[in-house]
Amino acid sequence: MSTPTTRIDLTPPQSDEKRKLPPFSKKNTTIATTIALLAWTVAVFDYGLFGTLLPAMQEDFGWTETEAYAINTWIAVGTAIVCFGIGPVIDRLGRRKGMMVTVGGTAAVSGITALIPTGIPFISNGLMVLVRSFGGLGFSEQAVNATYMNEVYQVTEDEKKRKRPGFYYSFIQGGWPLGFLLASALALAFLPTLGWRALYLMATVPAFLIVWVISKKLKETPQFELHHKLTELEKQGDTEAAHALAKSYGVEHSSTAPLKRIWEPHLRRNTIVFSLAWILNFFGITIFSVLGSSVLKNAKGVELSDAFWMLIVINLLAYFGYVFHGWLGDRIGRKKTIIGGWIISGISFAVMLSPIATSPFMIILTYGAGLFFLVGPYAAIQYFMAECYPVSCRATGTAFIGAMSQPGTIIGGAIFTAIAAGSGTGAAALWVGALGTLISGLLMFAAKPPVEALLEDHPHDVA
Repeated sequence: MSTPTTRIDLTPPQSDEKRKLPPFSKKNTTIATTIALLAWTVAVFDYGLFGTLLPAMQEDFGWTETEAYAINTWIAVGTAIVCFGIGPVIDRLGRRKGMMVTVGGTAAVSGITALIPTGIPFISNGLMVLVRSFGGLGFSEQAVNATYMNEVYQVTEDEKKRKRPGFYYSFIQGGWPLGFLLASALALAFLPTLGWRALYLMATVPAFLIVWVISKKLKETPQFELHHKLTELEKQGDTEAAHALAKSYGVEHSSTAPLKRIWEPHLRRNTIVFSLAWILNFFGITIFSVLGSSVLKNAKGVELSDAFWMLIVINLLAYFGYVFHGWLGDRIGRKKTIIGGWIISGISFAVMLSPIATSPFMIILTYGAGLFFLVGPYAAIQYFMAECYPVSCRATGTAFIGAMSQPGTIIGGAIFTAIAAGSGTGAAALWVGALGTLISGLLMFAAKPPVEALLEDHPHDVA
């Protein structure tokens, strides 16, 4: 299968020749934006189904409340392994093929999950952990999106998207609440009659369709095409030609492995800060987004069917959180946007878990505000991270940091399970989820402006 390209000039340059990357047409930019949104929504649909259906699966598999949380934690361990490995693969395969791998993996995981048998405790639990671990492919789709769309918006002919990339990217990253909304809505409609297995089978169909559309319609970015050619020249031993071609486009060429590059002195600080922030923030994501139905049921006494309704409304509010934070990031800076959002989120969840929130209105209002400011800043941070790394290690950097969400899920899940066993779900959600979210916002004060990567992204605009 041939890869649609943007016809970048990869011939040997003349001495001191300056070239510019070919533009992405408005039509191809619109296609890329739409496909990226659909791909992320479908990936999150599968990822969110496990948390949404956990109470129902818990009953079917005979898990106790603590055992269900423990299974979720072990799945996070496997997910982390998958996520850590996918970034370097994407930097080698390309953004387009990377999207096909992550979404295709999502389809396979959904279908196999529906076939896992119950009634064989050790084997059933082991299969659940093994299969759901590969859900890390779907979760890593956001790293592909951030990398791909960052490069597309740099060279697009669409002036609005080039000038306000964070705002337009926010619609894509908003696939997170849309995926959870879809999972909650379909669970409400079909869980009582069809059961949880049918819902996983439903998730396979759109994922396979998206892979087919990607293969036919999506173009590779010129930045990756250049990076791929430089890598080929390096492998052939023609280092001089690689550096000459890179220089003509005003970019840096490095033969260093992408995973090693993100720890180089000028990139190390952001790698550490972002990683720690993601770990702590995913204390909140795990508890309030992935396990939302369990928190509402066990901490606030909400019936499961009512919890699904609440989560539909809450996730709809959260979608606009992405749009708001994407818009705000273009205005006041992505770093300030992330810090403010996560601090407000931690406070909102603390109020939700307090005795103040007893009525359905107050629960939805405070939970909705918490999720609005928890997930919304990811529209800013995903794009911000992509801006922090050069093309040669951009997907590796964003995927590596995204993978740190899984240690966050593991550590947060373990602490949450331990506190929930002794003090209840409410206390665990407060001291792990709400506090972790608040601290993650404070950590972002240490993030460093991405000067080096920005210079590479706009080489001939800086003199």
